[in-house]
Amino acid sequence: MSHWTDAHCHLQERFLSDDAAAQSALATLERAYEGGVDRVVVIGTDDVTSREALAITGLEGPVEIYATVGLHPHEATHDIAPIVELARHGHPKLVGIGECGLDYFYEHAPRSDQRRAFATQIALAHELDLALVIHARDAFDDLIEVLSSEGVPERTVVHCFTGDVNDAQRCLEIGCDISVSGIVTFKNAESLREAVRMVPLERLHVETDSPFLAPVPYRGSTNEPAFVTVVGEYVAELRGISFVELREATVANTARLFALAPR
Repeated sequence: MSHWTDAHCHLQERFLSDDAAAQSALATLERAYEGGVDRVVVIGTDDVTSREALAITGLEGPVEIYATVGLHPHEATHDIAPIVELARHGHPKLVGIGECGLDYFYEHAPRSDQRRAFATQIALAHELDLALVIHARDAFDDLIEVLSSEGVPERTVVHCFTGDVNDAQRCLEIGCDISVSGIVTFKNAESLREAVRMVPLERLHVETDSPFLAPVPYRGSTNEPAFVTVVGEYVAELRGISFVELREATVANTARLFALAPR
């Protein structure tokens, strides 16, 4: 039986709520497998969570686990050297750099620092031939500018895409894939749904961004990789195709993006 892939999740201890503190990553992954998910990519956001992401890949079980290392734009004032060192050291389950990018909604770090950290990580993805995982919020103009200046790595994705049709088109034109989270199910996300309808199927991914952004009907609860099936089935209906077709396409797309063995 074919299973879904969660292209982007956070299973590290820092991201667990009090309610989830007793739930190990392994238990979460067991529920994911029972729900039809057999491959996940755990995403780093700073030195600590990047190391934890790599450690989680060592868990044994039926779900394949891969990891990225990166410095989130919220953390852009932090020293990026540990991320660079960690990436260059290599790891058999390291498949990407990020999440990194620009966030002008919260601006927890100055824009100049965000751009600098982003450019460094783009260069690192080029250097190591790893996928680039991008976070972008209210910053698509500068995002396109930095990517165009630094060169888009061959395998790049804008995760948890929240833009409109124009933003999606610009990202696609410069070579980025688009990954969709549970936000697509939210009532006020019609502009996002319009964008998701136009993304070529071969450039589309599905993710949870867990433990954040649980899809309807689980909105408000702790998200987890098992819910990627909800996202995928919703996107399939939105696009007017079968969930099997959507699942097979996104599984193949994410395998290509992260240079994983095809399923």
